[in-house]
Amino acid sequence: MEIATQIRHEKYERLVAEARRLPALATAVVHPCDQSSLEGAVDAARLGLIKPILVGPTQRIRKVASEFGIDISGFTLVDTEHSQASAKRAVDLVREGKAEALMKGSLHTDELMGEVVKTDGGLRTARRISHCFIMDVPSHGEPLIITDAAVNIAPTMADKVDILQNAIDLAHALKFQEVRVAILSAMETVNPKVPSTIEAGALCKMADRGQITGAILDGPLALDNAISLEAAAIKNLTSPVAGRANVILVPDLEAGNMLAKSLTFLAGADAAGIVLGARVPIILTSRADSVLTRLASCAVASLIAEDRRIHAAKAVS
Repeated sequence: MEIATQIRHEKYERLVAEARRLPALATAVVHPCDQSSLEGAVDAARLGLIKPILVGPTQRIRKVASEFGIDISGFTLVDTEHSQASAKRAVDLVREGKAEALMKGSLHTDELMGEVVKTDGGLRTARRISHCFIMDVPSHGEPLIITDAAVNIAPTMADKVDILQNAIDLAHALKFQEVRVAILSAMETVNPKVPSTIEAGALCKMADRGQITGAILDGPLALDNAISLEAAAIKNLTSPVAGRANVILVPDLEAGNMLAKSLTFLAGADAAGIVLGARVPIILTSRADSVLTRLASCAVASLIAEDRRIHAAKAVS
């Protein structure tokens, strides 16, 4: 059992170790008014991954800390009245240059994202906002990025260009040696009756034309042909991606959610979550997440922020 646990967590432990070499990331923790969200922020701070700014009703946060023995004495607290005000103030802290990331606490994701996507005063960029799961699947040799399973319900092909580019940029920030994207469908041939196969073919051609950069794309691919070399060989699929994908673009949110949860509950995988496409990375955690999964989500945000700093410095020079 000990060996199995070690194998299961090996990829996340590497991400955390890499992020611990970086300066702690100034992170606005939005409405951490329950045990899991407050402990998650404190655990990440203890490892030097983030420098939390606790944004929420101060009395409630202190009450939770006292009730569960969580030491928050060294952290900055920003008092707000309620969850919506917490989300707004956290976004303002980013706009003021006081925070480089957001971390969801005990509020609904819609409340937080509603403030992030506001046209006036939000954190929008030219890129569409999307979500990535960074899956630690015990039977898979490297982290597996799945997108989008949490934000875009039924993305158009134009949306998928941004969703793809967000995921590819994430893979580079996580130092993937080669980014291999499988565009998922139910089959590996283009079928006019199955729209996701047509979109897959078009997205691959867009990559050939330089409209999507930084990765090798292949699709449409069924899931088995995307991640199993044996399955790809049986179908006579020869490409650098087939059987070796480390990024998977799903047709829609329902497919992505089912895939991620299937890997979690049937294959023993862990799922760290991050939202991309905004001015800063947004750490999305669930109350059901393990401690290591929460730490991995913080580590991913730290690595993204560092990658952006490097690119910004290059642009200036």
